[in-house]
Amino acid sequence: MRTTTFVRSALALAVANCLALPASAQTTTGEPASQARNELPPVQVRERRSQDDTRPKLQHIMREVDGPLITVTKKTSITKVDNIPTVIDNNLRALFAQTPGLFYSEQQSPGQVNLSYRGIGNPQESEFVTVLLDGIPLMSDWIGYPTIYTFPLPQQLAEVQLIRGGSSLLYGPEPPPVVNLVSRKPVADRPLAGYTENVVGSNGLFGTFNQLSGTSGAWDYLADAHYRKSDGARDNGDSRLKGADLHVGYRPDDMAYYALDFHAYSLDTGEAGKLSYPQFVADPGQTVTPFNRLWTDRYVLSFTHDRHFSADTQLVAKVWGGYQDNASRAQAGNPPSSATLQDDQFRFGGLDARLLHRWGRGNAFTLGTTLYHSDAPFRQWTTASLAPDRYVRYGQPCANAADKNCARLRQERSTDYAAVFAENVFRFEGGWHFVPSVRLEREKVNIDETIKPPNLTRALVDRSVTHTVPLFGLGFGNDFGRGNETYFNVSQGWRPVRYFDIGSPFGNTAAGAQNDPDPTHVLSWEAGVHGTPADGLFYDVSLFQVNVKDRIEAQQIPGMPAGNTINVNTGDTRHRGFEGQVDYDFLAAQDPKTTRHLSVFANLSLLDAEFTRSIRGVAGNKPAFSPNYLARVGLSWREDQAYKVALSVVSVASQYWQDSNLPQGTPTAANWIPAKVPAYTVADLSADWWVIPQVRLLGGVSNLTDRTYYARVFGGGLEPAVGRTYYVGAAYEF
Repeated sequence: MRTTTFVRSALALAVANCLALPASAQTTTGEPASQARNELPPVQVRERRSQDDTRPKLQHIMREVDGPLITVTKKTSITKVDNIPTVIDNNLRALFAQTPGLFYSEQQSPGQVNLSYRGIGNPQESEFVTVLLDGIPLMSDWIGYPTIYTFPLPQQLAEVQLIRGGSSLLYGPEPPPVVNLVSRKPVADRPLAGYTENVVGSNGLFGTFNQLSGTSGAWDYLADAHYRKSDGARDNGDSRLKGADLHVGYRPDDMAYYALDFHAYSLDTGEAGKLSYPQFVADPGQTVTPFNRLWTDRYVLSFTHDRHFSADTQLVAKVWGGYQDNASRAQAGNPPSSATLQDDQFRFGGLDARLLHRWGRGNAFTLGTTLYHSDAPFRQWTTASLAPDRYVRYGQPCANAADKNCARLRQERSTDYAAVFAENVFRFEGGWHFVPSVRLEREKVNIDETIKPPNLTRALVDRSVTHTVPLFGLGFGNDFGRGNETYFNVSQGWRPVRYFDIGSPFGNTAAGAQNDPDPTHVLSWEAGVHGTPADGLFYDVSLFQVNVKDRIEAQQIPGMPAGNTINVNTGDTRHRGFEGQVDYDFLAAQDPKTTRHLSVFANLSLLDAEFTRSIRGVAGNKPAFSPNYLARVGLSWREDQAYKVALSVVSVASQYWQDSNLPQGTPTAANWIPAKVPAYTVADLSADWWVIPQVRLLGGVSNLTDRTYYARVFGGGLEPAVGRTYYVGAAYEF
């Protein structure tokens, strides 16, 4: 970077000398002026490239200082959604095709998103991955119930970010990584722009997405409305999704920006049920729970203030509040003769404020705080009907397990969370940089139970638990050669205790016993190198190790009847391996400024995970859902405003679905499930083609080879993946 004040002074001095020379060709003593004046030593002005420039690597990784976030020395990956064909029906295989290491456990109903990373925790509802939208948690309850029941349409997104290692120091609880979804911004060059998209496809798919945006003077705006319906691949697999988003921004001057954002989402979906392996082999399209249903509503309002106090100091503050309702209906009995209604509500709010100050030659310091509160009442009712309405309610508690049309469970739950954090990047000569980080977090989880399931003999749950956890991190790296950088990061993380950890409504805890486990702690190490050493080429390779201490699980209480359980810290696991990606653009290699791109990409994660300590006798076993490899390869061909074509293939190794590494039942049993989820490989093809600048055709095929497989096992059953499907459609924009 140039030293602006010095350059201006030097130029002013040069101009003054030039103006003075004609009038002073000789001094008063008659000597030539060139001999009498004082000669100053020559000054060399060198341009220093900004650390946050727009080099090609920023097509693949985040900026080193990305707003108020310091990501240098932390491994990051990004996918720019405009660089891939339109993603239809929330096909997350396509959205994450260029995201190394992120495991997506598929299910047919769209009501839940199941993600995991490096074998840490069951992917069920992404409980071990922090998922954010513009830095705001997408989880039902960020601390007490960190599950994902809603996911934005890819049409709403500009970028998908994945941050490993030190993500806990940037964003808070849950073990790494963080998936941060970045919303699209309003069109900046005109007051009105529009986009509409309509598609049809397999299994009765119909989807429409409609958006208006623009900028006029100091104001900008973006509004969209969308609807998607599908009959599903199985009976009672239908779904209806509708939603809307609104953004209004105001920029009074170059130093400040205010934004108001609202997101609404409503989903009604059937659940065809999980199968045993014999059922899957006989007919993966059969339905075993024809009456089960899931309803999810989520509404979030946020206010953002971005203030530049100077060219070097910036404040970004977000305040948000919202409501989410996860309601469900599950058939009971065999054969089913009644149903259980469940309602999980979450009313939450938070504040996140971060101050960035750049100082010296490329150094940057961040300081911030996060506050969060949630109220989360949890209720169940049992009914004599197999298909009661979602809003059926009963006030009278069930007196015994055989009662119907009564209240089965009621808990009042709440969480409070607060954190302060600081981080600094120091830069030194020779391209070296060093990043120390610190974060202090505090959680408080409360449960007050007034009705418990009638078959349980335990007392009502009345618990309040508080934990204070300091976290530290260190990172360093070096820039070398042409666009290359080494990085090393070691960071602490943790997983707060959840509602179920301190007071599960379904466990029959013995008198005097308490669910009081310590939080799970994580230590992550990663060392690697990435860069763009040649036109068209990006690479990133690293070695990692993640140590997980004090996993929390429910265990049978010794000496007590079956069903008497307590949540305890059961052991430790170690996860280590290799992760790498490469992207080579043949056309950009010939012309870096080309608008046409033909890229091949590949990413590979190799994982060696095992229990290093266990009170359950599984030391040496592999943790559930820890595939030895996860590989993705693909081809992308695009030209701006002309066409986009992508072929991607994902291959996942076989993996155990439970920590015991044992099957469920025996091969002759009706409930048998093999010990391992078999390996599978799936390909997807999609394309956009602009007929004219305003109109494009959309088309694609998912699961191109019609592979029959499953990637999810939970609750004693497996979830068949969707077979080959297709879609076609058109979009118009102005």
